[in-house]
Amino acid sequence: MSTDARRPRRERTVRKVASVSPAGLEGGQYQPLRHAEVLRIHQAALQVLERTGVEVMASECRTIFAAAGARVDAGLNRVYLPAALVEHALSVANQDVVLYSRDGRNDLHLRDKRVHLGTGGAAVHVLDLETGALRDSHLRDLFDIGRMVDQLENIHFYLRPVVARDMPNMDLDLNTFYACAAATTKHIMGGCYFPEKVTEVFRLGALLAGGAEQFAARPFFSFNLGYMVSPLRFATETVETLTAAVRIGMPVALVSAPQAGATGPATLAGTLVQVLAEELAGITYVQLLRPGHALLMGGMPLVTDLRTGSMIGGCAELALMNAAAAQLAHHYRLPIYNSCGITESKLPDVQTGFEKGLTSAVTALAGAQYNHHAAGMLESLLTVAYENYVIDDDINAQVMRLVRGIEVTEETLALDTIHEVCTEGPGHYLGHADTIARMNSEFQYPHTAHRGSRRDWEEAGALDMRERARINARSILQSAWPQTITPELDAQLRAEFNILLPRAVMAPGSA
Repeated sequence: MSTDARRPRRERTVRKVASVSPAGLEGGQYQPLRHAEVLRIHQAALQVLERTGVEVMASECRTIFAAAGARVDAGLNRVYLPAALVEHALSVANQDVVLYSRDGRNDLHLRDKRVHLGTGGAAVHVLDLETGALRDSHLRDLFDIGRMVDQLENIHFYLRPVVARDMPNMDLDLNTFYACAAATTKHIMGGCYFPEKVTEVFRLGALLAGGAEQFAARPFFSFNLGYMVSPLRFATETVETLTAAVRIGMPVALVSAPQAGATGPATLAGTLVQVLAEELAGITYVQLLRPGHALLMGGMPLVTDLRTGSMIGGCAELALMNAAAAQLAHHYRLPIYNSCGITESKLPDVQTGFEKGLTSAVTALAGAQYNHHAAGMLESLLTVAYENYVIDDDINAQVMRLVRGIEVTEETLALDTIHEVCTEGPGHYLGHADTIARMNSEFQYPHTAHRGSRRDWEEAGALDMRERARINARSILQSAWPQTITPELDAQLRAEFNILLPRAVMAPGSA
């Protein structure tokens, strides 16, 4: 019998439950490295930069390094960074980065060890919500997923999750940011494939903000840029985009992602040394361009399954290394662009849940400030599923409850309550005034996971979590139409840019 045939009429959308553990709670409870090991990895990374150096082709970047005192071997195209140059860069780096939201309600304060979980990736496939079939990702997906993210409280930012494969490359950057901004006012991060497009994205932000000064003061767009090709090689074209972004004032995440056993050493410690050296080289370059510029350390070490050579992310080794990378960032008091929530599963299933829950919990408890890939991703970052954003919102709520921890005060020790129940009351706490008062602040309730009895579950259609999430996703997409861009402003944007998302799809009831 089909799912639709056995679903009773009483089936309805799962009720949204507010989080008792909001974004920005401070983590750091889990530390895989001892302090002496953090210092040892730091010193080893400095040694790599002085001894091995980084490959930098003839370019403005190499000229800037040379002018700052780095040693250049033009024959080998290598730049060797003295420790003093790196240490100076760290001393002037911005330790108080804020990634702003457009409406001011979801600003990401990335100082200390304040934890945020959000989307990520550059997936090229989508599991269709209605058919479950694999298809190419489209511009409309960026808008529709963004509408879901806007409604899901435990997804704290919107990093473009898919590549729109239904448009020319030259239109991709601007239209990606437009589609995301049309869907949500949460902070938006995305790539930029061409240096000349940086100005266009800034101009889009300025128009949305009401002026260039307003956008420069509170940029609600940022870039994640893979400036490094591991091992230790600057990507010339991406560095040009990085340079343009820094000079115009856009926040950047410096993405370096070596795979242990392939583009990084097989040892986890060795990969941490390499990724840190790559990040320190990037940080040094950015500080030479613009001291104090808003940046995120983007060290997100990945893992290779040495039996197949494939990249994997849903594993203990990735969780360990990304937690350790967060510790290294904390050593410099810099925010980190960290990775979690990756799975090798091809659809939302048990494997997906355990791999996502493992890595998201570990990196959040390590105090990583910006955890991307924490919603929606499948198949080693190649695919997303709409229902997984709903499921991952539930996972993220529980993860943030772990980060919140246990509050120990005279009041929460509950001595008077224990005494009353045991000596005057019925011998249990159900119905006690303190229990009722705290039921919505002490406990996190899922909106999609089922906690009722088997009978209740069967009467509701005996649906598994994936099917309940699909119902919830459909409900959001049918009802949530955020009006983030007025028709008048949209007309101005379309007059200036080649906007490819039809205005008709942004109006209520057009889906």
